[in-house]
Amino acid sequence: MATETVAKPKTSARVHVQKFGTFLSGMIMPNIGAFIAWGLITALFIEKGWIPVPQLGGFGTNAEGVPNTGLVGPMITYLLPLLIAYTGGRMVYDVRGGVVGAIGTMGVIVGAGIPMFIGAMIMGPLGGWTMKKIDSIWEGKIRPGFEMLVNNFSAGIWGALLAMLGFYGISPLVTAFSTGAGNVVQFLVNNGLLPLTSIFIEPAKVLFLNNAINHGVLTPLGIQQSLEQGKSILFLLEANPGPGLGILLAYMFFGRGAAKASAPGAAIIHFLGGIHEIYFPYVLMRPMLILAAIAGGMTGIATLAVTGSGLVAPAAPGSIIAVIAQTSRDSYFGVILAVLLAATASFLVASVILKTTRHSDEGDLNAATSKMEAMKGKKSSVSSVLTGAGAGAGGVAVMAGPIKNIVFACDAGMGSSAMGASVLRNKIKAAGFPDVKVTNASIANLSDTYDVVVTHQDLTERAKPATSSAVHVSVDNFMNSPRYEEIVELVQRSNSAETAAPAAAAAPAAEAPAEAAGEAPAKAGTPPSDILVAESVVLNGSASTRDAAIDEAGQLLLARGAVDNDYILAMHEREESVSTYMGSFLAIPHGTNAAKDHIMKSAVSVIRYPDGIDWNGKQVKFVVGVAGVNNEHLHILSSIAKVFTNKAQVAQLEAATSVDEVLELFGKVNA
Repeated sequence: MATETVAKPKTSARVHVQKFGTFLSGMIMPNIGAFIAWGLITALFIEKGWIPVPQLGGFGTNAEGVPNTGLVGPMITYLLPLLIAYTGGRMVYDVRGGVVGAIGTMGVIVGAGIPMFIGAMIMGPLGGWTMKKIDSIWEGKIRPGFEMLVNNFSAGIWGALLAMLGFYGISPLVTAFSTGAGNVVQFLVNNGLLPLTSIFIEPAKVLFLNNAINHGVLTPLGIQQSLEQGKSILFLLEANPGPGLGILLAYMFFGRGAAKASAPGAAIIHFLGGIHEIYFPYVLMRPMLILAAIAGGMTGIATLAVTGSGLVAPAAPGSIIAVIAQTSRDSYFGVILAVLLAATASFLVASVILKTTRHSDEGDLNAATSKMEAMKGKKSSVSSVLTGAGAGAGGVAVMAGPIKNIVFACDAGMGSSAMGASVLRNKIKAAGFPDVKVTNASIANLSDTYDVVVTHQDLTERAKPATSSAVHVSVDNFMNSPRYEEIVELVQRSNSAETAAPAAAAAPAAEAPAEAAGEAPAKAGTPPSDILVAESVVLNGSASTRDAAIDEAGQLLLARGAVDNDYILAMHEREESVSTYMGSFLAIPHGTNAAKDHIMKSAVSVIRYPDGIDWNGKQVKFVVGVAGVNNEHLHILSSIAKVFTNKAQVAQLEAATSVDEVLELFGKVNA
C-alpha cells in the first residue's frame, strides 16, 4: 500500500533558540532549591543581613584571628556551579556524564576564582557529550569482567583532562565574557537605559525565548552582582509578575466572552503560582497588548533602578511569594512598589487597547492557547484553565501538536507497563496511527520527552515531576482500562490532520491483535527459546492467598535458575507498593527496579487458580511471574496481553486441560 510522505517543516531560528533556552533552563531549574537556600542564608547571616552571624555569613575573624569562611562564599563558588554542571552532564549522558562534567567544571572554578555559572553551563554538557563519544569508541569491545575497570579509569582520566582544559582554556574565556557582559549591564544602569531591555524581554517571554536570556545571561550575572553588592536588579528583569497581572486585570474589567471569564483564575495562577505562560494566550489574541507588557516591564525596572532595589537570588517561579522571599533586606519597599507600578502601567495601557478596539474574544482564546502551545512546542500544564479541558470539560482535549510518543511507566518498567503498552499499541494501530510510538519504562528512567504518560493511579504523582509537560493518564489496571479509549480518541483528534491513515482506520478493531502480533517487542531482538517452558506452567495452583501465589510463581522462576531468593522478596516488595493486578483475572507479580541484579536470565511462570484467589479485593485466576533481562521478556508479555484482551481466549485458558493448550494459546512465545 502506498504511503503518503509529508515533508517536514523547516525548523525556524526561534525554535532553535527555544530548545537552547529549554536546555539551559533544564540545568538551572532542578537546582532552584539550592539557589533559594543560598539566598536565604545570604539574606539572614551576612554582615548586612537580618541576623548577622560571622561564622555563617563569612565575615570577620575567629578567636585565632583567621577570617571566617562561612557558608555564603563556598556555596556560591563551588556548590551551585557544580550542581549545575552535574545536572547538565546528566542531561546529556546520565550520571556518568554528570560526574565527568562536574570534574571538568572544577577546573574552571579554580581557574577563575569567582562563581562560574556560565562556565558550569559549558563544561557540564561538554563533559557529558565528550564522555559519551569516548565510550562509543570501545562499546561492545571490552572483555567481560573488565567493564568496571575501563569505565572508571576512562571517566577519571578524561575528567582530569577536562579539568585542566577548564583551568587553562575555558576559565579565561568565561571570565572575559562575564566581565564584558557585566560592564554592559553597568553601562545600562549608569545611563538609565536598563528599562529599555523590556523592549526585548517582554516579547521574548511570549515567544518562549526568555529561558535563553534569563538562565543563560541574567541569572549568572545577577548571582555575581549579588555576591559583590548583596542584591541584584537583574533577577527581576524577567521575573516581575506585574506586567502580566496588569494585562489579566484589564481583561477582567474590559474583556469579553471566554477571555473575561477565565482571566480571574489565570491571574491567581500567574501572580501567586508564578506560571507566567498563563497570560501569553491573552497577548497572542491581541498582539497590540505586547505594548502593555513592555510598558509594565519598563516601569518596574525604572522603579527598581530609582530605589536601588533588588533580590538576593533568583525568584523561580516568578510568583510574588518567591519575589518577596528573595528580596534584599533594604529593598522591600522598592520591590513591592516596582511590582505594583508595573501592574498599574500594564493595566492602563491594556485597558485602552481593549476599550478602543472592537473584537470578540469568545472564539479566539482556544485558538490563541493552541498557538501558544505550538510556539512552546509542548502541551501547557495550565492551558486547561483557559480552554476548559479540565476534569469537568466533558470531552477530550486536543494537543497543540500531533502525539508521537506514549509511555507506560511503572516501578520496574518490565512487567505491568509492558503489558499495558502492548494493549494500547494494538488499539492505536487499529485506529490507523501506526507511527505513534508506545513504549514502557520505569519511573526512575522517565524524562520530559513524552506526549502522554500512562501510570497506575498509585504512581501518577511520582511520574509527574519528571514529565511535567506531558498529558498524564491514571489507570487502575493495565489490561482493560476504559481510559485507553480516551487515549485513542485523543490521538485521533490530535493526529488526524498529520498522521491518520484512513485505510488502516477502516480495518475492524478485532483484527488488530493479528496484525500487530509481536511487532513492537520483536524490535528488541529475538528472545531465547526457553523463556516459557512446560515445567513453568501449572494448571492447578496450590496457593490460596495473594502472597502465597507470589511465592509459588517465584519458586518456579527460582527452580529454572532465572532468579535468586532475593528476587522473590522483591516481588513482594513491589506488590506492597503498587498492585500488579492487570484485569481479566490476571496478575503479573515481578520484582522492583532495584532487584534487576538478582535476575540471571529471562523467564516466565504461569499458574492457574481455577477457583480464584483474592488479590487486593480483585479475583485472580491466572498469575504470571516475570523476570526479564533487558527486553527479552517483552515478546511473551505482548503475547499474554493479546490473549487476556480477548474474552474468548481467556475462556479457553480457563477450560484448558493440558499445559500444551496453554502454550498454544500464547502463540509464538518462544519463536
